[in-house]
Amino acid sequence: MDVIAGPEVKRLSEVDGRWCVSIFMPAHRAGAETQQDRIRLKNLLREAERQLVEAGLRTPDAAAILEPGHALLAESDFWQHQSDGLAVFAHRGEFHRYRVPLRFQERVAVAKRFQLKPLFPLLSGDGHFFILALSQNEIRLLEATRHGVDEIEVEQLPSNLREVMGEDQPERQVQFHTRTGERGGERAAVFYGHGPGQEHTKEQLEKFFRRIDSALCDYLGEDRQPLVLAGVDYYFPIYRGVSRYAPLAPGGVAGNPERLRPDELHARAWPLVEPLFTQARQAALARWRQLAGTGRTSANLAEILPAVSQGRVETLFVATDRQQWGTFDDERQELRLCETASAENEDLLDRAAASAYLLGGAVYAMNSAELPDAAPAAAIYRF
Repeated sequence: MDVIAGPEVKRLSEVDGRWCVSIFMPAHRAGAETQQDRIRLKNLLREAERQLVEAGLRTPDAAAILEPGHALLAESDFWQHQSDGLAVFAHRGEFHRYRVPLRFQERVAVAKRFQLKPLFPLLSGDGHFFILALSQNEIRLLEATRHGVDEIEVEQLPSNLREVMGEDQPERQVQFHTRTGERGGERAAVFYGHGPGQEHTKEQLEKFFRRIDSALCDYLGEDRQPLVLAGVDYYFPIYRGVSRYAPLAPGGVAGNPERLRPDELHARAWPLVEPLFTQARQAALARWRQLAGTGRTSANLAEILPAVSQGRVETLFVATDRQQWGTFDDERQELRLCETASAENEDLLDRAAASAYLLGGAVYAMNSAELPDAAPAAAIYRF
């Protein structure tokens, strides 16, 4: 599982030149199908080389661009740890691959820039969320979409409570009790373990959770997608009380998460966040309809691209099932449309989505039939 966030999008979007290869393919998490995935990538690399040569690149140069992709075919460990989809980006001196919980349609494109639009369900927050599974013995972070889920390895996260408290204690389940305080009959929360002298106060759990939250905020950076807590239910208010991460999803998946597989956590977490995504998208579409005709909206790509480059786009709706090839010069604000892809042009819908996202706009990647006026792109302007 590979996390994609703002810095990666910025880096990929800044690669500007001919011979940018973008490959998207569905993948399988386990079983004999993983071998078929290798064959699928091999065939797609062959198709990418054909497109590069057809576009005018010499065969040895095309092979050099794709060599890291062919090397990936031999990495057995990589193919044993897949997700639902694989995205590969290759250019001279550049090679990036991402295993993500998205089921891509198979696609190869050679253009002036990398294609990023298929990744936007992970970037825009529309169906992208995290699950934090909390227990004393194990901390797990999972990244999910409406379609799938993957565990993420985060080195900064503490492994368990003992690591934070400096204790050498056997694993156990915890129970919640109270006890009489030493002063004035106050009652302090204490979390008892199954063993002599094993107890954890609320203050100790707060220290534990602060450490987790700090590592989480550092790792995810600006990627502030909804986070669902999973754990025994009395953890939830304690974690919320110390967390700096926003937004935390309402409620949580109650129970010992150590007993739940990733797909089981996903099945219980998705109903908690689905209303957030549905409401946000519907509210954005309603706002577009409300502002239509006021000069604050457009469904014309020739108007949207200059507005994006000027930082005027507040919200962008873009079609995932369509492409509009061409070029756009930011400095001259000149647009040229083309009917087909080539190494000289790019998908302008992709360009608009990446630029709007990097400039702080909300981006909704959706089927064109769902867009206002069934256009390939529609925007709400800030001003």
